Amino acid sequence: MSKANIDVERILAGKYPAKAHAKRVVEYIRSKIPDATGILYLEGRSDKLLEDSDEPVPFRQRRAFMYLTGVDEPDCFLIYDIATAHSTLFIPPVDPDSVIWSGLPLTAEEALAKYDVDTVLPSTELNPTLARLGSGPASTVFAIADRVSDEVTFLEFTNKDFTVLGEAIDECRVIKDEYEIALIKKANEISGVAHKAVLERVKNAKNEYELEGVFVGTSISQGAKKQAYPSIVASGRAAATLHYVHNNKDLAGKDLLLLDAGAEWNCYAADITRTFPISGKFTEASRAIYEIVLQMQNDCIAMLKEGVSWEEVHLLAHRIAIDGLLSLGILKGNREEILRARTSTAFLPHGLGHYLGLDTHDTGGHPNYSDPDPIFRYLRVRMNLPAGSVITVEPGIYFCEYIIRPYLKDPKHSQYIDEKVLDKYWDVGGVRIEDNLVITQNGSINLTDAIKDPDELEKIISSS
Repeated sequence: MSKANIDVERILAGKYPAKAHAKRVVEYIRSKIPDATGILYLEGRSDKLLEDSDEPVPFRQRRAFMYLTGVDEPDCFLIYDIATAHSTLFIPPVDPDSVIWSGLPLTAEEALAKYDVDTVLPSTELNPTLARLGSGPASTVFAIADRVSDEVTFLEFTNKDFTVLGEAIDECRVIKDEYEIALIKKANEISGVAHKAVLERVKNAKNEYELEGVFVGTSISQGAKKQAYPSIVASGRAAATLHYVHNNKDLAGKDLLLLDAGAEWNCYAADITRTFPISGKFTEASRAIYEIVLQMQNDCIAMLKEGVSWEEVHLLAHRIAIDGLLSLGILKGNREEILRARTSTAFLPHGLGHYLGLDTHDTGGHPNYSDPDPIFRYLRVRMNLPAGSVITVEPGIYFCEYIIRPYLKDPKHSQYIDEKVLDKYWDVGGVRIEDNLVITQNGSINLTDAIKDPDELEKIISSS
């Protein structure tokens, strides 16, 4: 693994490479339909009001549209002509009533200068343009099912394909280009500052929501107005809940805080988890679990390179977890027997990580949530990792009574668990450590610089 040496600001000074993405998508479509021609048609998300209110629904751009345009604005449309590689962006015309309240929208000239498209037209020209393009012989339109407005019919087109475009975009999104990696790195840089701000405040905070406010506020103060996902700010035993969302419990008397939080930058996500002692000092039990999880992450990251089986990396995490829990006496018996019995899923029930990009749980991983093998059921990536993909490595060990108690009642698993030793660890709650890695030909690049060394964590918290 190497640290990220990426000139983020230089890269992001250019345009989002929408046409390069469109070209890749067309190549994928032609791998399925060799003589494919016609147009790609995509709609961005429209502005809507909340029910029974004149306030807008918070806007979140459709990711497929963002991928082929770089446009994070509502009520826009795209036509990409496959034969000519010509892209036309349609933007809302000026509405005088709207200008009174919201100011002037982006002009066609501004949009053309800002985005990687060839032509910009008002959306009033959308249907006439579609009618013209569809009037040719054997014309084909590729669109995404349930992502076409009622006002758009494609009546003039001979062929309509609502299947392959969505699949093509999902698969192409797996491998990131330089610009996308810079966006994820930017989101990580902002999130790293916000994580440190929480470390500096945790010792004197009273409630989880104070720390959520610190993270979100620090992100916004750096220009990241959106979070990639709802923050998980879990203290004490709440950290055993993987997607804990309440963030409203008092911190008094709790040992650890698990903070899973990441900002979004221009629609691209960071996804970072850190776990640390609220008081500034790990207990003996929590430090022991933290060291195991840190080893799980370090050793799994060391395996990463182009072509590595993500399932094998995930199994390594379980093997290290088993060894660590055996050393503490929580588990007992033979390591391989414990792995075959899948008893370790009581303590690590989730997958090791997922692709990251326009979505926190990004596309193209092909998970199998009906897998009868519990060790792989929640693994979100079931393939060998290609160079250019970005994946999270987020091992954890959790002490969730709801999950573990049934294992204690099942002789298949209870023979491997020492309940008396386990009882000493319930208050640890859970430990998870998560970084974002770019896969390279011979290794990986870590985009995450948030502090995770346990001594450094203690030092920052104690000195705050």
